[in-house]
Amino acid sequence: MSLKTLIIYQNENLFNILNELYPEEFKIIFFNKKNIKDFDQNKMDNYLVITESEKYNFKNQLILNKFPLSIKKILELININFLKYNFRTKSKISIGSYTLNLNSRELISNDKKLFLTERESNLISFLNNSLKPINIMDLQKKVWGHTSILETHTVETHIYRLRKKIKDTFNDEKFIISTEKGYKIK
Repeated sequence: MSLKTLIIYQNENLFNILNELYPEEFKIIFFNKKNIKDFDQNKMDNYLVITESEKYNFKNQLILNKFPLSIKKILELININFLKYNFRTKSKISIGSYTLNLNSRELISNDKKLFLTERESNLISFLNNSLKPINIMDLQKKVWGHTSILETHTVETHIYRLRKKIKDTFNDEKFIISTEKGYKIK
């Protein structure tokens, strides 16, 4: 996991305290009005900006303006905001013209939404992460958690139903492709 980047804006005292107490837990950077132009939030991953005012427009911002706060409370707020940010940003997967939202379990394309079961979203995510087609036995083990070799049509049935849902919602018959080596996302 990448190191969390904590950006302190305009509060040098907080920067000094956190930098002294938690240099291993966070990469801590201080910005003021002069050097904030060097901060490109589009190139940052896993970051949090701490400010004292709501007037700033950072993507992931924690406003600390009600003091006194204990260091323990500040760390709690920091960690909660990192979790929220990661929950929001790491949950959406782009798959061609589709977006799979793992949190809401929705497949979205052109303002149309398809609500998925947990298994369906796990299946799509697993197939999307694979570079090659996945055979039925691997899907049984890795998506369904079956440890023994069972003669079952669970995978085929789920994929058939999922393909039907996708065709009915998006008129796409080729989202999940069947090859002689297994299934894959187009």
